Amino acid sequence: MRRILILLLASFFVSLALCAAEIPLLRRLNAGQNILRYVKEHADKGGTPSMGGLGFVLAASAVALCAEGTADRRFCAALAVGGAYLLVGLLDDLIKKRRRDNLGLKAYQKICFQLAAAFIAALFCCLNGLTVFRVPFTRLAFDLGWWTLPLGVFVFLATVNSVNLTDGLDGLAGSVSALYFLSFALLILLQGGADALSALCFCLAGALFAYLIFNTNRASVFMGDTGSLSLGGFAAAAALFSGNALMIPVVGGMFVLSSISVILQVIYYKKTGRRIFLMAPVHHHFQEKGYTEAKIVFAYSAFTAVAGAAVLLPFAA
Repeated sequence: MRRILILLLASFFVSLALCAAEIPLLRRLNAGQNILRYVKEHADKGGTPSMGGLGFVLAASAVALCAEGTADRRFCAALAVGGAYLLVGLLDDLIKKRRRDNLGLKAYQKICFQLAAAFIAALFCCLNGLTVFRVPFTRLAFDLGWWTLPLGVFVFLATVNSVNLTDGLDGLAGSVSALYFLSFALLILLQGGADALSALCFCLAGALFAYLIFNTNRASVFMGDTGSLSLGGFAAAAALFSGNALMIPVVGGMFVLSSISVILQVIYYKKTGRRIFLMAPVHHHFQEKGYTEAKIVFAYSAFTAVAGAAVLLPFAA
């Protein structure tokens, strides 16, 4: 318990310092967010500094490295994967800044980068025997062997883009991700055998709680694709490398909801010319219905907290 508190507090305060320092720097660099015109509720957010994900990712990674070193291969691989997705997101954000619009990397470029990182991560699982998948709400597990390669690639692509889609309201992706990592940290710890991965998750949670001080409505900084893609990479890595990939749709249900709402909206619109939601992802639908950002974020966070607690129940006895 003492070690957990140290990890949480250390990552919190390092992240607090880095996030506070990066905001004026991002302003001087004119790294402001360009707001999509059709999201009228966000018109007054234009120019808010973006790329804030650098602060909390660097804080969590630095504290985790100091605490764990480089002896654990899964831990090192998770750091590498999260870093790879951070670089993709950073490149995307820098292109947006240079062009002064909301269009960064082309879709095929982003997918190619993401696919390469996902393939390497999934191959790492196969080569290191990380092919066991635990069944949610039970102590059951099964081994997929080399079928982990295609499933792992899917897990990474789906998770990374789902987290990215959830980053649409002040504090939404940050709060849901913080609770997600806290849940996985406890889950991995209770399962035993992956202490370094658990430590990384605790550090990410602590760093995100500090970031939320600057990101809750009204936000002083946005994480950008730099943060959201990296968080997705860490989220998938922590789950897949610990054998808990099937827990993602449960604990990360709000991420899944974002993706599903977009997929349904696109399919339905192409077939009928009408929309299911007023706007997708669905958190914008709720916003169009008149719910405040704070209420939506609270609802998403509450669901994530309950789902996280639920997956821990089999290990509570």
